[in-house]
Amino acid sequence: MEKALWYLLAGTRGGANRAKIIRLLDERPRNANQLHEELGIDYNSVRHHLDMLEDHGVIESGEQEYGRLYFLTDRFDRHREQFEEITEHV
Repeated sequence: MEKALWYLLAGTRGGANRAKIIRLLDERPRNANQLHEELGIDYNSVRHHLDMLEDHGVIESGEQEYGRLYFLTDRFDRHREQFEEITEHV
């Protein structure tokens, strides 16, 4: 997970936005549209970031199709300290 976090947050251009998404999802689950509105990021970009985070096991989604909520995974919770360390360097 630590390598995935370095890649997602520091190794690509969208790292800052992914970190913001993670912080918002840490407060409470949200759907893509809510993240789009709160962050002021293009909806398709939010979807891309969510897909990347989900592909790497950082977040998981609910089963409903419309208004699907996203949550941080238990696996991410076990690596929260690494997330904080990485975001300090970015």
